[in-house]
Amino acid sequence: MTIELGVLAAHVPSICHRENVPDYQQDIVVKMDAISEKIEIIKPDAVILVSCHWQSTFHHYVDVSPTHKGTLTAFECPDIISDVKYEYPGAHCLGEKLVMAGKRAKIPVIAVNDPTYVWDYGTVVPLRYLVPNEDIPVVNLSITLAAGLDETFKWGQEIGNVLNGDDKRYVFIFSGALAHNLVRGRHHMPTVSEQALDMQFIEFLMKKKWGLAKDMLPQYAKVAGVEGGGRHLAMMLGVLADSFKPAFHTYAQSSGSGNAIMTFEIEKALQGSN
Repeated sequence: MTIELGVLAAHVPSICHRENVPDYQQDIVVKMDAISEKIEIIKPDAVILVSCHWQSTFHHYVDVSPTHKGTLTAFECPDIISDVKYEYPGAHCLGEKLVMAGKRAKIPVIAVNDPTYVWDYGTVVPLRYLVPNEDIPVVNLSITLAAGLDETFKWGQEIGNVLNGDDKRYVFIFSGALAHNLVRGRHHMPTVSEQALDMQFIEFLMKKKWGLAKDMLPQYAKVAGVEGGGRHLAMMLGVLADSFKPAFHTYAQSSGSGNAIMTFEIEKALQGSN
């Protein structure tokens, strides 16, 4: 079948444990819980997730492990995220198909199949809300620092071609923030200028002006310090196409970053539910 749902998700450390979520981030949790219910209805064969916190240097990595099991203590914030256990099934064959598609397109993609590899919190945190039962196979993707936005966009296109040419149902999660010039104090919003850039980018997405969003991304990423250099957004634009209906759900701060929750639902899925 195809990608049934795309999700732009937040992974701010303070939402890792539900009981510790501050008031100004509660709506993130509410909205991701609601998206989790939608994912339950879709019953996808696999979830593909790209995380801004899996930052590879030269190669694009695809975690093709048949099982993802580990205990996460985030090196960046061990006081907030520590001893977090997870265990998800993998989707080895799907991961290998993505790797082969990347190689055919002359993109430097490498498979990772290592039971000792521990996920980053950009992967674990959104999955704790979006796939809380740990019952859907996951393929995890890195962002790659040596790859520019154009290469990452092309990689997204290749991934989308594989998933949309398959006979299964998929959900794709893009885990990362918008503006990301961080400051001390989790309650701080991005600057007024950064928020304006975030809202303009969101408006382009909402109006399905994919080309304008892509044209905006390089300068926007530099000025607003978009997380991961905007690579998760470049991949999102490559993966998604005009057949997706965007929905904006919420926007909240975390240490000066802007965290949007959005969904992109395949039009035929919407028609079938009416």
